[in-house]
Amino acid sequence: MNPSENAATFECPSSDTLARIERHVQKCLQGRVRQFHLRTQRDGLVLRGRSSSYYAKQLAQHAIMETFAMPISANEIEVG
Repeated sequence: MNPSENAATFECPSSDTLARIERHVQKCLQGRVRQFHLRTQRDGLVLRGRSSSYYAKQLAQHAIMETFAMPISANEIEVG
């Protein structure tokens, strides 16, 4: 998908929708990502939080991609 297409079609979700997505991801990950939260940018969602593995970081991204039709502009979940 072309990033410029994402920017043209991305509508900033409401705070209720963001909270619903965060709960969904937390449920899917069963605690693998701590302090998980989302923020929005002009061209998509930014994932934030902390994880002990790159696998959990990727799982968070896939949980959003598989369930919600919203572009992800950055996955800033810290691993360590």
